[in-house]
Amino acid sequence: MTLPGLHDPLLLLYAGLIVDALFGDMKPLFRAVPHPIVLAGRAISWFELHLNRRRRSDGARRFRGVLTVIVLVGTAAAIGWAIQELCRTTALGAAVEAFIIAVLVAQRSLFEHVAAVSSGLLHQGLAGGRAAVAHIVGRDPYQLDAPGVARAAIESLAENFSDGVVAPAFWYLLLGLPGLFAYKMANTLDSMIGHKSERYRAFGWAAARLDDGLNLIPAPIAGLLIAAAALFERPLAAWRSARVMLRDGRKHHSPNAGWPEAAMAGALDLALAGPRRYGSLVVDDPWVGDGRARATPTDMRRALMVFVVACLLQLLLLAVLALFKP
Repeated sequence: MTLPGLHDPLLLLYAGLIVDALFGDMKPLFRAVPHPIVLAGRAISWFELHLNRRRRSDGARRFRGVLTVIVLVGTAAAIGWAIQELCRTTALGAAVEAFIIAVLVAQRSLFEHVAAVSSGLLHQGLAGGRAAVAHIVGRDPYQLDAPGVARAAIESLAENFSDGVVAPAFWYLLLGLPGLFAYKMANTLDSMIGHKSERYRAFGWAAARLDDGLNLIPAPIAGLLIAAAALFERPLAAWRSARVMLRDGRKHHSPNAGWPEAAMAGALDLALAGPRRYGSLVVDDPWVGDGRARATPTDMRRALMVFVVACLLQLLLLAVLALFKP
């Protein structure tokens, strides 16, 4: 038996975001059982190992990459649909669905990872900052100086606010658990194989293009939330954040990461992005923002405050949507 409205997606999403904010990664649980993203990663690794053979032509590897995306994203959506069907009739099912949402968004864990970089730089110097930032960025941390470590952490915070918080919420509201599961699989595919290195350029092409498409709407929403949150940083920072986002958001090599990164650059009056190294690959990106490039741990703390306010604004937006829902 259930209560009317208990399975309202807005209510379940709100509950899931609150649970994530309170409990984060739930490490004791996921030391006992594998996290869903870990399972997704294992599946991606299996397909990559067996289908992305270097002796094959680029065309063959691209075809196999497309097949990998179709199979894994389709399977994820099907699993999400099955779980949603099982959960939709009882109060316990509603609680399970909210818990699943909490597991698949990353508000608290993102905050904690970036805070660890700030703490590492402050208390353990450059070595501590590099060790901490290695957990959240794909570039070689040992090529970064202290301002580079701080910039990398702030950029990761902004980008992952979009694809770890806003986009999962967006796709859940639009398509329920099938949309959330499909998005998380697509995003994990992009993070693992959607690179421009020799190994992944062909095989990961479809994963990168799909992730770009799925973030076309959530990324500007994330940028706008950051710009609005900047109002609580400094009165004029919100205007500067929005201006820099609209001007520089399309300069980034990613068609989506540029929106929240440019918004964060404007909010903090920093210059972000710019040239960076991923292993042997150098990405010669332009800078976004008009401020200084020498970011500090203080800037990271300011970025974390903007992030927290942006998360709260997302919750407020959901509450408003629920209030005016027919």
